[in-house]
Amino acid sequence: MGKPTGFMEYRRRPVPYRDEQERITDYKEIYTPPEEDRLKRQGARCMDCGVPFCQSDDGCPVDNLIPEWNHLVYQGRWKDALTRLHKTNNFPEFTGRVCPAPCEGSCVLGINNPAVTIKNIENAIIDRGFEEGWVQAKVPDSRTGKKVAVVGSGPAGLAAAEQLNLAGHTVVVYEREDRIGGLLMYGIPNMKLDKGVVDRRVDLLREAGIE
Repeated sequence: MGKPTGFMEYRRRPVPYRDEQERITDYKEIYTPPEEDRLKRQGARCMDCGVPFCQSDDGCPVDNLIPEWNHLVYQGRWKDALTRLHKTNNFPEFTGRVCPAPCEGSCVLGINNPAVTIKNIENAIIDRGFEEGWVQAKVPDSRTGKKVAVVGSGPAGLAAAEQLNLAGHTVVVYEREDRIGGLLMYGIPNMKLDKGVVDRRVDLLREAGIE
């Protein structure tokens, strides 16, 4: 995966924060827009590990196919990377922003070098997907006639609702607050997760037929 010699050629270069003098004037997300060349080089650092601990029990809790989409980003195959990312993760735009990245803590390269910037790459893949219009509502081919109620609209509730809807069930999500999102909407500050990112996904779920 990645470039065979990439981990020797390129240093770890995370996406930088916005200037602090700018950040203290607003509550927007803290990162600068990522540069594509930077991301490709960081994807190239991913090694062809015999056992990729980044996606093991000690790494990613949702078993993301990390080496695969790192490699695809290195090759510039962003749409394919998005497909692989969505195979294991309903909402990578949330995890890419707020997850503490145990994948990077488990990165084999991290034994003697700084780990691959996995979190930055994940976030860039899904944001690129939205920008290009590749992320679409997932409408089921048919309906089962069964109805399911999901109580609570946090990330777990929304993920369950999406999977049940894809199975063809009619899904209604119940939320006591005035906006959908649960912890994503009310527990995480905007500089970590802009609420427009949450609303963007909720709109897609509604379009897919979830009430």
